Amino acid sequence: MEQRKAIYHLPGLFEFGVFYRAFLPLFRERRDWFYDWCEIGSIYGAPADCLWGGGRVGFGEDRPEDAATLTAAYGISARLTFSNSLLRPEHLADPGCNALCALFEKSGTVPNGVILSSEVLLEYLTRQYPSFYFVSSTTKVLRRFEQLESELGRPEFRFVVPDFRLNRAFDRLESLPEDKKRKLEFLCNECCWFDCPDRKACYENVSRKNLGEDVPDHVCLSPSAKRGYRFSDAMANPGFIGVEDIQNIYLPMGFSHFKIEGRSLGSALLLEFLLYYLTKPEYQLRVREELYLDSSLDLF
Repeated sequence: MEQRKAIYHLPGLFEFGVFYRAFLPLFRERRDWFYDWCEIGSIYGAPADCLWGGGRVGFGEDRPEDAATLTAAYGISARLTFSNSLLRPEHLADPGCNALCALFEKSGTVPNGVILSSEVLLEYLTRQYPSFYFVSSTTKVLRRFEQLESELGRPEFRFVVPDFRLNRAFDRLESLPEDKKRKLEFLCNECCWFDCPDRKACYENVSRKNLGEDVPDHVCLSPSAKRGYRFSDAMANPGFIGVEDIQNIYLPMGFSHFKIEGRSLGSALLLEFLLYYLTKPEYQLRVREELYLDSSLDLF
């Protein structure tokens, strides 16, 4: 029986181009340093000042043409993070976002995708850019399992990213039919407060900012909000999915797709994620050295 592989979806399509131009050759040329049971399926993100962007306020400054060239060169799917949930019909004519779609829709040898939460945008993209596949964004905050099942039943979406608080609903997850299991993409390393009551409001605040609205920052009620993102905190989160969980629970149960967050966290943390999720422990120091000593990188 062929070994089921974990497919990782990585952050920073427009933020970490310099980093990936150093890491991806290493991943290809020294494949023995990395787990043989995992692959890189996509890199996702949105450029700075992106009207259709959501989830995080975009800071990516890489040229779209460079991002498209990089992912195409390695046969990796590029995903545009267009998860603004508050789009109205008048926003669909945005020239910058349409130019991104025109560039990425048919670049490379593998299909590229769009992560979204707006029904208005989904209808528009399906009609205007039919070569894309679509991913239902975790910013929809579908906390009830019945909502997730309904979303998985929608043929428009190739993948659905559930709210991370459903990551360990194993009894319900295991009972899903195989076709729905293939569509699930779990967010592994979320650091957000597990009991947060305002996650949807937080995402909507980002959507408003991306639309150019002058709104105050969302006030996070998490007891550890002032700490910012720490991977150690994410590991202690009840929704965290670690390497052993992937190998021993999710893959045997029939799940293959895993999303790593971090497009606003910086390349030093991105490296830690890739060391943990992709790299064999005995080679982690070697990967660090290769990237630390790369003169093109500034990891701190």
